[in-house]
Amino acid sequence: MTFKGIHSVFFLGIGGIGMSALARWFQQEGYAVAGYDKTPSPLTDALEAEGMQVIFTDAVDSVPSQFRSTPDEVLVVWTPAIPKDSILLHFFQQGFQIKKRAEVLGMITKDQYTIAVAGTHGKTSTSSLVAHLLKSAGKPVTAFLGGITQNYNSNLILSGKSKEAVVVVEADEFDRSFLHLHPNEAVLTSADPDHLDIYGDEQTILEGFRQFLSLVDKKGKVYLQSHAHYRLGDQGNALASLREYGLRSDGIHAENIVAKPNSFVFDYIGSKNQIKGLELSIPGFHNVENALAAIAIALDHGVSEAQVREGIRTFLGVKRRFEIHSSQAGKIYIDDYAHHPEEIKACLSSVRAMYPSQRMTVIFQPHLFTRTQDFAAGFSESLSLADEVVLLPIYPARELPIPGVISEMLLEGIQAAKKVCIPKNEVMEYLESSAPEVLVTLGAGDIDRLVPGIAAWTNSRPNPPQR
Repeated sequence: MTFKGIHSVFFLGIGGIGMSALARWFQQEGYAVAGYDKTPSPLTDALEAEGMQVIFTDAVDSVPSQFRSTPDEVLVVWTPAIPKDSILLHFFQQGFQIKKRAEVLGMITKDQYTIAVAGTHGKTSTSSLVAHLLKSAGKPVTAFLGGITQNYNSNLILSGKSKEAVVVVEADEFDRSFLHLHPNEAVLTSADPDHLDIYGDEQTILEGFRQFLSLVDKKGKVYLQSHAHYRLGDQGNALASLREYGLRSDGIHAENIVAKPNSFVFDYIGSKNQIKGLELSIPGFHNVENALAAIAIALDHGVSEAQVREGIRTFLGVKRRFEIHSSQAGKIYIDDYAHHPEEIKACLSSVRAMYPSQRMTVIFQPHLFTRTQDFAAGFSESLSLADEVVLLPIYPARELPIPGVISEMLLEGIQAAKKVCIPKNEVMEYLESSAPEVLVTLGAGDIDRLVPGIAAWTNSRPNPPQR
């Protein structure tokens, strides 16, 4: 596909995980690429190292001249996180071609065979695993992902410019972005309520997922997680070429799951294939479930059972998705992006299965005031799986505070033996006094800035005495 007449692309919010993947794609396609973001980050550092100019001043004069002087030849891509009274206003006033990230992804997927992975949880890991199974088997694939894959150290995977390349894309339900896509195949990993500040209520977001699935090519396939299938009701049954999957599904499912300290072993049971003793190097019951959909897709695209086995074994996961920083006995540290009650439940249930007799300490940074308010009871229930819970202040992201909505509101419902709220700058001091046996950090805000320090501290601690 081409963007006729465009020679340069400017990204407003270039440091976002989805935006940076698009920026990398345009640069690989030969376009001049630059962008603006509010603050520097490891991602913007990486983009600059790759040759993109990134500015951090909200002023038109700071935009490189070639990106602000020829409206007909510059495409401006923006995210709703950038307010319209910012430098975005200049581009609107001067008649530039301005498109949301989702619209641009829609243009890319319109003319290429596309596998779109949607869901409230699991879409980043699942889309990354689909891409890895195809690429490791030598299949041409281009993937736009919502996280940094450990295997490729990027959120963009490329296999040349082959017209036969399959596009794998993470389909984001936020702001109904996924409705711009043109999928030939789709995966729906989950359909739990979220983003109620956008959708209003649970039924409306379910209708959004139904609309997304209705976009799938009529000759294509839909892979529907069993609980999501139940939640969608009759709509799921009306889909052509529907394949249900899940840990306890009557369709594609897993058997003989064994939780190990650094991996999960399971049997894949499909309608035509059974592959015994697969070893998934990223632990977690939820990751086994994600793997079921990825394996089914890979097999349908001609990946052999032997290649599936090797691809599953060599998949290293996605940064901040059940990422194990230390697995030494008595000082285990796992970090995860989980920021919804169901994600927290999935993560902590898996940690408990891996380390059933060790004390689990969880540090959680709630993400968004609205989400904390909407799912307060669910957060408290999920966090109760831990022995000790440390809450950090709510990360506001794009939101203004809501009176009375604070992290402390979760404390009463948490059934852990020990529970506290502390400022982020007191975390290291707290850990020194607590000396956790199994530590898990959770959240989608800026808690990731603590992770390198916590990992270094964990690995430098003296080994605890054997019990």
